[in-house]
Amino acid sequence: MNEWTSYQLQDFIPFTAEIYFRLLERMGETFWPLHLLTLALGAATLALALRHRTQFACLLPAPLWAFVAVAFFIQRYAELNWAGGYIGDAFIAQAVLLVLMALTGWGMDNAPRATHPPVAIGIAITLFGLVLMPTLMPLIAPLSGGSWYQAEVFGIHADPTAATTLGLLLIMLRGFALWIAALIPALWLVVSGLTLQALDSTSANVLFAVLAIALVGLVWKSIDSKR
Repeated sequence: MNEWTSYQLQDFIPFTAEIYFRLLERMGETFWPLHLLTLALGAATLALALRHRTQFACLLPAPLWAFVAVAFFIQRYAELNWAGGYIGDAFIAQAVLLVLMALTGWGMDNAPRATHPPVAIGIAITLFGLVLMPTLMPLIAPLSGGSWYQAEVFGIHADPTAATTLGLLLIMLRGFALWIAALIPALWLVVSGLTLQALDSTSANVLFAVLAIALVGLVWKSIDSKR
């Protein structure tokens, strides 16, 4: 027991901050200018969800989750961490779930109102994930001496994909289906937040804040659905 209590969170992270952020940069370098397409898909998803075309909106993020699963986790992250392949499988499962929900209409909120507090929270999280999501924000990275390729982007990197999807789910879904669809994105934000915390990155606090706000929206919408 004493041996286990002597471990710190850093002991379970098999890479350094420099290696991890270089991995993120490699993703940006390799797949630019795909970023423009993924951001356009994110914006289109938000617009469709707010126009009550929720099933189509639910379908659009699915291929991006599959892409991140393969290109980021299975092909790259797994080289640094043995758990990468399993996380990739979870992201593929999320993609399949989104497709099934889109095809069946399970849990769809067909009349989301932008003024409804949980939906407003979802819109705010979605816009944050699309436009401002760190580790290095798209507009700030070059100013701070970093490369544009270090900026994490929805549909290319895992953190903004999970955060943006959480926001979209708050708009598109309701009831038990909302909680099921939010599980994998929320768990990844926990894992990523703990990883960044172990790497002494302040971005961990941002992920935990996004997750906390999303949970408020999830609980709020669940309570409203029962009324």
